[in-house]
Amino acid sequence: MKRQTGIWIDSSKAIIVSLDGKKESITEIDSDIENKSHHNREGNKGTFAGNHHSANETQLNNRKKEQTNYFMDSVIDYVKKSDELYVFGPAGAKTELKKRIQDEKIITPDKLKGVTTADKMTINQIVAKVRDFYNL
Repeated sequence: MKRQTGIWIDSSKAIIVSLDGKKESITEIDSDIENKSHHNREGNKGTFAGNHHSANETQLNNRKKEQTNYFMDSVIDYVKKSDELYVFGPAGAKTELKKRIQDEKIITPDKLKGVTTADKMTINQIVAKVRDFYNL
């Protein structure tokens, strides 16, 4: 029996629906990606002199990149034993995940069955979309 998996993903979390025949399991992986351009420890941006602001921005970008890599790795580790994979969600996280899957060749390209855009959804809507995608 094929293990079919659907992932709804954005920058704050991934909701993974795994289907094994009639049995389904739902897992949520939260990301720790900072979504602020102004970090609490930076203080007043108007008081920076010289390149101090750009150094902090570079540190923030590096931190966000590390956090994104950790989040994507966590999602890929969870689904790498799937036989079929469907990725959907708003914005760019789904595209980033698709790119990581293809670049790292962790999951063979033939297992990635689809990547589509979807707005914010409830858990029940996510499960229904995954079941509908796999015609279950």
